[in-house]
Amino acid sequence: MSAATIQTDAIGIILAAGDGSRMRSRIPKPLHLAAGKELIRYPVELLAQCGVAHIVVVASPANHDSLAAVLGGAVNCAIQPVANGTADAVACALAALDAAPDTVVVLAADTPLVRAESLRRLMDEHASAAGRCMTILSATDVFAHDLGQIQRAASGDSYDVGPVSAIVEAADRPDSSTGPAEVNTGVYCFDGNWLTAAIAEVTPSPSGERYLTALVRIAADAGRSVVAAPIALPDEAMGVNDRLQLSAVETVLRDRVNCRWMREGVTIIDTATTYIDSEVTIAPDTVILPNTMLAGRTVIGQDCQVGPNSVVRDSIIADRCRIVASVIEGATIHSDVDIGPYSHLRPDTVIETGVHLGNYVEVKNSRIGPGVAAGHFCYLGDSHVGANVNIGAGTITCNYDGVDKHQTTIGDGAFIGSDTMLIAPINVGPGATTGAGSVVTSDVPPSGRVVGVPARLLPPKPTQ
Repeated sequence: MSAATIQTDAIGIILAAGDGSRMRSRIPKPLHLAAGKELIRYPVELLAQCGVAHIVVVASPANHDSLAAVLGGAVNCAIQPVANGTADAVACALAALDAAPDTVVVLAADTPLVRAESLRRLMDEHASAAGRCMTILSATDVFAHDLGQIQRAASGDSYDVGPVSAIVEAADRPDSSTGPAEVNTGVYCFDGNWLTAAIAEVTPSPSGERYLTALVRIAADAGRSVVAAPIALPDEAMGVNDRLQLSAVETVLRDRVNCRWMREGVTIIDTATTYIDSEVTIAPDTVILPNTMLAGRTVIGQDCQVGPNSVVRDSIIADRCRIVASVIEGATIHSDVDIGPYSHLRPDTVIETGVHLGNYVEVKNSRIGPGVAAGHFCYLGDSHVGANVNIGAGTITCNYDGVDKHQTTIGDGAFIGSDTMLIAPINVGPGATTGAGSVVTSDVPPSGRVVGVPARLLPPKPTQ
């Protein structure tokens, strides 16, 4: 089955109604971030990768609105009114459907490490045997801890021989049974008609919950075969129940992201101190130096150098740019730009081609034209700076009057002297010059020269 194959006869159910109390958070567990992305989005995107177009997320009354806001129209939501276990959650999802589907794929919202290759293998394994009612994705030689432990009938010591006879949940087994074992990853593939009928037979466990894993015994008692398909990478079984597990999952995800980009032609000098979110895009031959974070939906072109000690968040950086020890947030940077060290680009900033922003330059909500040079110590806020302007050290656009923000416009080829204060709203014409230390309170005409506090217009230079 290819990633592009749409499984029109399959639905995906994602279990997201648990209260996540061990997270000790006011944020619903499925909305905690791992590698810059909400946990709930991992199974949603995984199902879509594997061609499952119809997805139902089972939410609680408390987290339904928050999940729906994040997922939008990508999924349908069903509400589990009371947290009565995973079988009850699946029953709530099935009740929201018009008819029983041919195939049902079930995942948990808190297992973001399951790979598309593993889910496709599970679906293929399930489809390969006519009449199979249930197939489980398992992990072998894993410490069971809070995972369900798989028991096989007549399997001896081998994990991959014999049908599954039961899955014993952590709450229902002795404390001593915590060593390496074959465990349930919480990913299943079911025959839809069988599941719809069998789910009603699940009775409460000793802990009081109706477990989806009870379907294994129901199938075995009816003489139906349940198969477990082991995954290739044991870390895929890792789930998130508390902050420690979230940190462990984060480490694996970030390592996968780094490895992916290095295979795509990106150089990462020190993977241990490089943090790249899952939705970042990087072109080949870019170099990421140590202590650098690329966050959100940042896009970086080719032949760039980013870092060391830099943060780039939700920004677009074109080819051949150099960012040194700086923070870039919500900005767009055109090609052949160098920034830093110690500069800060704030949201809604556009830096055009060939700009040089040196140390301690802050730019906010501004467009800086091609070829502009601002070597050091300046603030450009709510500004439009034309091409080939020189911004002297210590220049400030005084954009805020205590009530409102105002615009500063600087024309092409202007020369702004050191320590100039431009009191917005103000327009400095093309080719104009401000003297060092000027406080400019009114517009400067094209090619005009102003000096002083407040700045006064000098007469034109005599022509030779």
